[in-house]
Amino acid sequence: MSGADIATVALLGAAGFFFLGGTVALLRFPDVFTRVHAVTKADNLGLGLLCLGLALQADSPAAAVKLILIWIIVMIVGACAGNLVARHALVRNGDGSDEP
Repeated sequence: MSGADIATVALLGAAGFFFLGGTVALLRFPDVFTRVHAVTKADNLGLGLLCLGLALQADSPAAAVKLILIWIIVMIVGACAGNLVARHALVRNGDGSDEP
């Protein structure tokens, strides 16, 4: 195994850790705002580590750049989606509780 292979395995393992942490936070946190915050942060970091790990194994620099661009686009969209979910919870309940 080369150094790039070892780095890829480490980055993919770290990405899985952050994805798992985001999932646990989604299930355990008490209100919408903390859940949205935890999931968007953990998933963005997890996806970044995943894209970096895959970029190390890319056949061409263009493929690596595409992976990084995908990560940037998902970060922007994830922030917008999290904002929309939190805003809807605020308008609907005022306090972010799950009760209608």
